[in-house]
Amino acid sequence: MLGFDFIEGDQPVTKRTAAKYKIDRRMGENIWGRPKSPVNRREYGPGQHGQRRKGKLSDFGTQLRAKQKLKGYYGDLTEKQFRRIYAEAERLKGDTGEQLIGLLERRLDAVVYRAKFVATVFAARQFVNHGHVRVNGKKVNIASYRVSEGDVIEVRDRSKQMAVLLEATQLAERDVPDYIDADHSKMTATFVRTPGLGDVPYPVMMEPNLVVEFYAKN
Repeated sequence: MLGFDFIEGDQPVTKRTAAKYKIDRRMGENIWGRPKSPVNRREYGPGQHGQRRKGKLSDFGTQLRAKQKLKGYYGDLTEKQFRRIYAEAERLKGDTGEQLIGLLERRLDAVVYRAKFVATVFAARQFVNHGHVRVNGKKVNIASYRVSEGDVIEVRDRSKQMAVLLEATQLAERDVPDYIDADHSKMTATFVRTPGLGDVPYPVMMEPNLVVEFYAKN
């Protein structure tokens, strides 16, 4: 059975939902562009010290914030997970920051989120983990699974009428980017190409170059 992560409105708020809002408050930005984000009405961070006046960040602080924001956006990845993806990006040819974005966008949960099958990236992770998704006809229940260009991602037949899917496809707050070809009538999506930073529809500015600087110095 699916958890409350998929439920909006007046339904219970789970620990995961609360954590999601806490990330927004900690960053001081509505990083997913959600209408119900608490930073739409709060101007301070979470916790007992959240209302203190914020000073100017040091270079280290700015770089750390950029890393935390990017990690948080993709479902609050652990440092171990994120560092492993960064290390792979560093080994690839080309700009490391651009490669990092490409690898993050190739995560299966990110593609499910981008295709608007579900409302949040947290829900996308849960949706994949619960076995509702197939890649090229085979069930894949690992959220970090990396898709390739041309892969077809689809919702399994008996899950296609779930209310959360039908509601998510109608969300006006975001569109499906052009590097994913989604067909909501069939609940399928093709990963057309690996995007660069400028292709990804982040609601806030992401600065992978600062993430590169952070890891270069630490």
